[in-house]
Amino acid sequence: MHIPLLAAAFGAVLAIAAAVPASAQAPGDTVATIRARGEVTCGVTPDAPGFATRSARGAWTGFEVDYCRAVASVVLGDPDKVRYVPVPTQHRLDALQRGEIDLLPRNTTWTLEREAGNDVAFAAVIYYDGQSFMLRGDRGIRRVQQMDGLKVCVETATTTEQNAVDYARAMRLRLTIVPTPDLATAQAAFLAGFCDALTSDQSVLAGFRRSLGSRADEFVLLGEIISKEPLSIVVRRGDWRFFNIVRWTHFAMLAAEELNVDSGTVRELRARSEADLGTTRLEVQRLLGRVGSSGAMLGLDADWAARLVAQVGNYREVWERNIAPLGIRRGLNLLWNQGGLQYAPPMR
Repeated sequence: MHIPLLAAAFGAVLAIAAAVPASAQAPGDTVATIRARGEVTCGVTPDAPGFATRSARGAWTGFEVDYCRAVASVVLGDPDKVRYVPVPTQHRLDALQRGEIDLLPRNTTWTLEREAGNDVAFAAVIYYDGQSFMLRGDRGIRRVQQMDGLKVCVETATTTEQNAVDYARAMRLRLTIVPTPDLATAQAAFLAGFCDALTSDQSVLAGFRRSLGSRADEFVLLGEIISKEPLSIVVRRGDWRFFNIVRWTHFAMLAAEELNVDSGTVRELRARSEADLGTTRLEVQRLLGRVGSSGAMLGLDADWAARLVAQVGNYREVWERNIAPLGIRRGLNLLWNQGGLQYAPPMR
């Protein structure tokens, strides 16, 4: 190639490289970073009963929190080695892409726009949710079709807002959407009477209603669901080792439930000798790390899944500890063989 042409081509390559945003560059080794730091940084909802709440003494509990604990158990061997980072809705994906958190189990619906438009990857749907409405019980409204002409408070810049607009148009309902900057403001506006109804994910509404204590009976949640909200754990795109670890953490919790292995029985199974485990199902032995090489393939120790179940529990235990008290039925979150959608591929 002629020298001037070669120089021009090289310059074009440099220009293209410079134009690629920093967020599009391959992420670092998240597992190595976590182990060097000694803790997992985990993005959670600032305050959502059943999902992520902080006690007066600073202790975090909830469904999202247990997934943070699960990843810490798998990667570090200790579920308590987590730093919880409350992230607002509008900045949750930005915080992940900037490296402020390692993973995001925080209430985030998997959509095409979010997956294709950001440098993130949705590792696993940990909760199948759907949008509904909450109203004062004394209004006598029990179906969405009865809401014609009402004002609805909603958190702006979310799938929730667009779902409400789309549903009202499709059903020819005259709903006045009252956008608010965040969920807490939407809830406060609803309680203050600035709107007739509050809309959000059913799980969020149930948690909010429960947080009202003695006032909870004043409000009703409509049973109708107007959207699909597959809530997923999200990680940075490109670090596929960490992606696989996070994904299979969820699958191991599902597999344990399907195999009737919980935090109590797994301790007894781990204590058995190889000879005593001889008649145990192969799937259980794979979960325990006694058969197969799942740990090696993920870059983990052989005991990773058994330790996870012992320290955090299987999916049913996590659900019953956090979500069942909200009065939410498992529904689509039941295992596939119980009529739900939760399904773990074979661990082999």
